[in-house]
Amino acid sequence: MRSISLFFRSVTKSLVLVSVLAFAAVSTAQAQDAAAGAAIFKQKCTACHGIDKAVVGPALAGIDTKYDEAFLIKWIKNAPSFIASGDPQAVKAAEYSPAMMSAFPELSDDDIKNIIAYVKVGDPKPAAGAAGAEGAAGAESSGGVSNFMIFGLLAVIIIAFIVIVVLNRVIRTLERVMLQKQGVIVEEEEEVAAGDRFAGLKKLSKNKKFILFIVLLVVIFLGSAGWKGMWETGVHTGYQPVQPIKFSHQLHAGLNKIDCQYCHSGAFTSKNATIPSLNVCMNCHNYVTASEKYDGKTSPEIQKIYQALDYNETTKQYGSNTKPVEWIRIHNLPDLAYFNHSQHVAVAGIECQKCHGPIQTMEEVYQFSPLTMKWCVNCHKETEVNHKDNPYYDRLIAAHDKLKKGEKVTAAVLGGLECSKCHY
Repeated sequence: MRSISLFFRSVTKSLVLVSVLAFAAVSTAQAQDAAAGAAIFKQKCTACHGIDKAVVGPALAGIDTKYDEAFLIKWIKNAPSFIASGDPQAVKAAEYSPAMMSAFPELSDDDIKNIIAYVKVGDPKPAAGAAGAEGAAGAESSGGVSNFMIFGLLAVIIIAFIVIVVLNRVIRTLERVMLQKQGVIVEEEEEVAAGDRFAGLKKLSKNKKFILFIVLLVVIFLGSAGWKGMWETGVHTGYQPVQPIKFSHQLHAGLNKIDCQYCHSGAFTSKNATIPSLNVCMNCHNYVTASEKYDGKTSPEIQKIYQALDYNETTKQYGSNTKPVEWIRIHNLPDLAYFNHSQHVAVAGIECQKCHGPIQTMEEVYQFSPLTMKWCVNCHKETEVNHKDNPYYDRLIAAHDKLKKGEKVTAAVLGGLECSKCHY
């Protein structure tokens, strides 16, 4: 009997251990699914849906409790076909939005399950003091001249002037005392005429020490201004040109929380962030016309999109008389500088706001950062490299291990065949 009891105890412990490990694995898988789903959601879905807020389509919070997983997979993959099949639940679901749900046949079942997992958990809420601390740290590391430095410099100049005036009077008094002790008669200074307003200035103009001090201040001022001017040559911080269409990032990225990469899709995959085509705008503005603000009429800025595409709002048809929108580039780097968006966004995981500032609050975009060499170098000094699960660093470590063993390592192993090494 004792052996049977011990056997059951060992089996029970094993089952408990397996259950705990399975629960941990499921929890980890769900977290990973939610993270993967967040990336897909922000790329494919944010133009029409929010989690807690309706955009073109309804808010998606609680969608997993309203519909089962099998239905959602069919709906997301090809909603028009699903509705056309006559499924009663699909036909009813189509009534929640005036716009037809786009088809996403490229998404796998696992991709859609990941999206559902993300919708369940949503985005993590930032800590209350995190934003303020980050803003303060950014201000301290920006390298700008603080008010304390400016007022401190002015205080030093004023104190130096007062010291010079006091010392000058003390020296003159001592000279008189010494001359009087030597028996030399010292003539008293002539009284200033009551009507001469510039007598004081005339007297100062004859003071060589005062003139030397003024000349020194002028030299320091001109030297500082020249030095600052040379450092700021080619720096366009605050540059804010008037664009042909008044696109509000505050409305789209801030209020509607559309992910940057939905429009600037190249930022994750290529050197350039790319300017979105007007067809991306029409994904939403086929339906969103801001009619409430403009008394039932289409927004003038949206009409500019229609005119550029030769789009007839009434017939929903496109013409052939299209015209490109002549956007004005804001962020420019000299030809000698090479910058790759994908290296910073996809590999380093840097957010757009790191370089472009609080873009989600800008009604009109302007250049937030100086984009100077010093600014880039300081960022590279502060940014920590995340080498975990990164194929690039895994290959680099493997190459170093080969070098330690005395094995042959070519330039190709270290990335010497990458196009960007030679072709900018």
